[in-house]
Amino acid sequence: MPSVLTISHSYVVALNRRLVREMARLGGAAWRFRVVAPSFFHARLRPIAAEPSSASDPFAFETLPVRLGRSIHLFLYGSRLRNLLRGDVDLVHAWEEPYVLAGAQIAAWTPRGVPLVLASYQNIAKRYPPPFAQLERYAVHRSSAVVAGGHTVAEALAGRRPYRGRRMPVIPLGVDLDEFRPDAARGDAVRRSLGWDTSDPPVVGFLGRFVEEKGVLLLCRALERTRMPWRALFIGEGPLEAELRRWALVYRDRVRVVTGVHHPEVPDHLNAMDVLCAPSLTRRNWREQVGRMLIEAFASGVPVIGSSSGEIPHTIGDAGLIVREGDVVAWTNALEGVLTDPAERARMSAGGLARARGCFGWPVVARAYLDLFDELLAEHGSSTGRDTSAAG
Repeated sequence: MPSVLTISHSYVVALNRRLVREMARLGGAAWRFRVVAPSFFHARLRPIAAEPSSASDPFAFETLPVRLGRSIHLFLYGSRLRNLLRGDVDLVHAWEEPYVLAGAQIAAWTPRGVPLVLASYQNIAKRYPPPFAQLERYAVHRSSAVVAGGHTVAEALAGRRPYRGRRMPVIPLGVDLDEFRPDAARGDAVRRSLGWDTSDPPVVGFLGRFVEEKGVLLLCRALERTRMPWRALFIGEGPLEAELRRWALVYRDRVRVVTGVHHPEVPDHLNAMDVLCAPSLTRRNWREQVGRMLIEAFASGVPVIGSSSGEIPHTIGDAGLIVREGDVVAWTNALEGVLTDPAERARMSAGGLARARGCFGWPVVARAYLDLFDELLAEHGSSTGRDTSAAG
């Protein structure tokens, strides 16, 4: 029974352990998983103490202190990690970027002969200053595979020297199909809580950071031009909140700006939308990496319109509309087309549901990881010997 040690700062949030939970469920008795997370971490939005593991979780869970936890680039795990890595471990999976100090630390402490799988969501070919360039080169050289979180990640990394010739499968983030699902009653409850009637006009939704590169102000301009009746629901927070609220005052009861929505509440708010918009804008040092809100909207049966920035076209595929980024007229036309055609919204909803279940459900994503792990273990003489087509 191969033993997998999986490490990530994101595991401080219990929800982010869903991948391991699903891998353990699918793998059954053929696999043993151990999860390591920081005991406390300063996340982007707030400091977080590690959320406890459920008694039903099919894996062992351990927390470690970290140093320099305020910096995603410079934090380090405590020295106990070295002992864990040198214990009964057949494969190490680190959900950390290769160019950060923790990624190099894990690479250095993973024993020779033990496969190491890293992950990257960096979809711009960047040149890092010292010491990050050296850290990345070392970690990637030590790894057996680097999971690319999207097609644009694989494209950006493939041309860079550390990654040339490296095994780099594309495996996306997953979505919880039990939590994110079509539920009209939940959506109606949110609309009522916002002081809205549950009937028409349709609700145009935005979910994400209120920042310029997410295109939130571009969406405002497109709505201004849209001739069909609409309401707009903006969920998120960020530096453009005050400007967004000033804009909303002009439209009074037609617009709601809601902050402080925690992730468990997101499914309810998605169900209150008739279409979700992701008008992201590429910038010199940023382009949309995954678009998790798109995947969650798909699973909730919400039609999606996204820009051509970064990974969005790959995420949407043929299940939604893709609009040229930054083009207000094109966005206005797309909105009018969707708002005036309930049949088109129904078609997009069905297509999104199918794509969520076939490409992004956690069972699909977990299966891709297990297949990769099995390949690496076989190459190192430690295959589970199982029939991967039958497991799960």
